[in-house]
Amino acid sequence: MTPAGTATEYPSERIVARYCEDVLSGRVPACEQVKQAVRRHLDDLENADDRGLYFDKNAAQLVIDFFGLLKHSKGEWAGQTIELEPWQQFIVWVLFGWKRKGTGVRRFRTAYIEVARKNGKSTLGAGIGLYLLVADGEPGAEVYTAATKRDQARISHSEATRMTKASPPLRKRITIHRDKLFVDGTANLFKPLGADSDTMDGLNVHGAIIDELHAHKTRDTWDVLDTATGSRRQPLIFAITTSGFNRQSVCWEQHEYTEKVLSGTIEDDTWFGIIFTLDQDAEDADAGDQWDDEDAWPKANPNLGVSKKWDDMRRKARKASEMPSALNAFLRKDLDIWTEAETKWVNRAHWDQCDQAVDANGLRGRTCYGGLDLSSKIDLTAWVLVFPPQVEGGLYQVLPRFFIPEWSMHERSRRDRVPYEAWVREGYIQATPGNVIDYEWILAQIDEDMQTYDVQEIAFDRWGASRIQTDLQEMGGEEFLVQFGQGYRSMSPPMKELERLILGHRLAHGNNPVLTWNADNLVAREDPAGNIKPDKEKSLERIDGMVALIMGLDRAIRHKSSKSVYEERGLRTL
Repeated sequence: MTPAGTATEYPSERIVARYCEDVLSGRVPACEQVKQAVRRHLDDLENADDRGLYFDKNAAQLVIDFFGLLKHSKGEWAGQTIELEPWQQFIVWVLFGWKRKGTGVRRFRTAYIEVARKNGKSTLGAGIGLYLLVADGEPGAEVYTAATKRDQARISHSEATRMTKASPPLRKRITIHRDKLFVDGTANLFKPLGADSDTMDGLNVHGAIIDELHAHKTRDTWDVLDTATGSRRQPLIFAITTSGFNRQSVCWEQHEYTEKVLSGTIEDDTWFGIIFTLDQDAEDADAGDQWDDEDAWPKANPNLGVSKKWDDMRRKARKASEMPSALNAFLRKDLDIWTEAETKWVNRAHWDQCDQAVDANGLRGRTCYGGLDLSSKIDLTAWVLVFPPQVEGGLYQVLPRFFIPEWSMHERSRRDRVPYEAWVREGYIQATPGNVIDYEWILAQIDEDMQTYDVQEIAFDRWGASRIQTDLQEMGGEEFLVQFGQGYRSMSPPMKELERLILGHRLAHGNNPVLTWNADNLVAREDPAGNIKPDKEKSLERIDGMVALIMGLDRAIRHKSSKSVYEERGLRTL
């Protein structure tokens, strides 16, 4: 494996030089952090000699040529030889070309690459891992694909395994045993590693490929890998990730450190970093790139039009413009913009278009499912009935009931400027006597509704409804009650289904002002895998009606057919 051309001809040198020129001239759309990475490299070419550094073109070209031994394993390019795009060649060229005088070992020990999804991250990471395994000249090289869980590490690691199987030169040297790769006749190995592995002690790391660092909730894996490189000549931790939302995470820590290195605030010759994102102005949002400006999208997606498709970006952008919860996901995953964990969830314009009248009398005898969200004794309590459509494509009709202690109602109306008293007069809320909620009123309403409608099941928060669970079981039987958790696993599927119904205007809420107020208050919290749940702490005011609606809808959807929509879609995990 020798670089193409003679000792003075390096094809990637011309490509990288042109890429740098195009970035700085604006011919290639690039954010300030990418421009800083380019300027840093060009400045180093002029001045790094004074710091004991030099650039080895032969070593840089060797790694890029190594990718020519590899083939794509999936998608439209499956079976075709990998050809790195100019931005990828820039990363590899700079990362592997810079060395230290005297020792000749690589300058960079850590690489942090942040870029939006579907831009070839896994391909780049897997190729670098294989190079470190088989071609870096390191005796007994231990290379790891690291993730939060070993199962997830296996998924990322599988790209390297498929590349090995598809490459005749690598198949001659590498033995694949289960999910591990071994170089024949050596002690070199490449395997997946998760924080949940039996042990992470005794590692002697030459290379670590950390995919989606933003998903790591703690810094434990990072610290173990970093510490385990101490006895190696030129180890490399290669972290490649999209943005996240946890500002206390190890990923945010590395993100901030990278920005300081790129800006020159910190001088660290062992750290390589590049961040592909939109330009943002912390003080003036209008001064930066707008998320819906297609001309700005290539800044975060250097492979847009190659591995990432314009049509897919536009589809997701349209969804983001309609669904507040989809916007944060689009910003993080497709534009590499760090967001807050929570986002206002309901698109009010679409909610208002779901204000079709709900005729309580006309629903008599209809099958329905209930959601019960019991508040503390002094707050709003919600009991919501969800009526599935009787014809395909029809409306899901919602009949909400609200309760509040009379004394609490007066206090909250004055303090919070919420028109509880007017809503009680208009019949949207029932005020129970006294200063705490009277559960007998709630049980009486549920009993009346069971006599009027065909209530199949009641979903309830197992923590909030324990005080009346026995009474409810006596009314409908043990199987009639369904305990419903408030975490991502329970809440995410019906929330996303409700979002779809609102967007499609297939929900009828009868313009109930209390439920609309709850909907407008609801903030969603999202985990790294994209699952969502209501966030009662972050929601500014009461959301009880929406929580009850989500629980009731879950039961209605599950009984719509023998095969639940959730069984088809499932919960997303990382």
